[in-house]
Amino acid sequence: MKFDNAEDIVQWTPLWQGERFPNGRPKVPADVLRRLGRITLEEAWGPLWSRGYQSQFEGDFKIIHPGKVIVGRAVTAVMVPKRPDLHDTLLRYGHEQEGRRGFFNQWVIDTLEEDDVVVVDMFDKIYQGTYVGGNLSTAISTRTKRGGAVIWGGIRDNQQVMEIENINVYFRGSDPTAIADVTMVGMNVPTRIGRAVCLPGDVVLGTPSGVIFIPAHLAELTAIHAEKSQVRDVFGFVRLRDQTYTTAQIDSAWSTAMWQDFLNWFQSDEAAAPYRHLTWNDELEEARKLEAAGPSSDVRL
Repeated sequence: MKFDNAEDIVQWTPLWQGERFPNGRPKVPADVLRRLGRITLEEAWGPLWSRGYQSQFEGDFKIIHPGKVIVGRAVTAVMVPKRPDLHDTLLRYGHEQEGRRGFFNQWVIDTLEEDDVVVVDMFDKIYQGTYVGGNLSTAISTRTKRGGAVIWGGIRDNQQVMEIENINVYFRGSDPTAIADVTMVGMNVPTRIGRAVCLPGDVVLGTPSGVIFIPAHLAELTAIHAEKSQVRDVFGFVRLRDQTYTTAQIDSAWSTAMWQDFLNWFQSDEAAAPYRHLTWNDELEEARKLEAAGPSSDVRL
């Protein structure tokens, strides 16, 4: 076996066609991460759920900075209760064959890059299941710049961790004990966090409501879907305030005339400036087809 095996990671993520890290982990572009950091949990959830990705969210966490949103690329780990023969074999293998130092949790944190988020299944262990404390959280802060950790288990040194403002940590509980009697059986492998599944390189979006894991190959599509919804809402609020349209018109399929009104606003209004990388040809063409086909249903595009 190998920890953090590039061949395995590539096999688990075949739909990702973009750049990868040397270990095979999908490298979603920083620009896409920034865009996803401006969307809501529900805006990310919708396009994933509709495409069959219905095990991507978990909300049953405590949060070090409850009002802070984090977004980053997942670095995953799976821990199990200690079994001496397995534990000794894997710890020795990591030290002697892969040149790793310290305990299992330190191995993972030593690999972190900018914009990474540690995602760890600690099998919900809190007593002696404290994956990070003040020192390792500081290391996460230094390496990731704005990332953090999602831990299905415990942490310690909460007061110290709370003072680290550039990251966020989602965890199940706190305990003063150090990590003990656990063994890492996988690093950058498929990982279960509560009722959610995370693959290495998934985009981790942590919000006040919980965490959603966005598959790397759907990250930009999710950003586009959310941004289009956001800017259409901005336009809708404007037109509702000036009573140009009714709520029924705004919430139903738009006519070509409404789309043209929107596009004129989109190109000229300062409120639309952050969204001008978006294109609307498909939506306008769909409106034309609906009009050609006759009366449309009241279903929003």
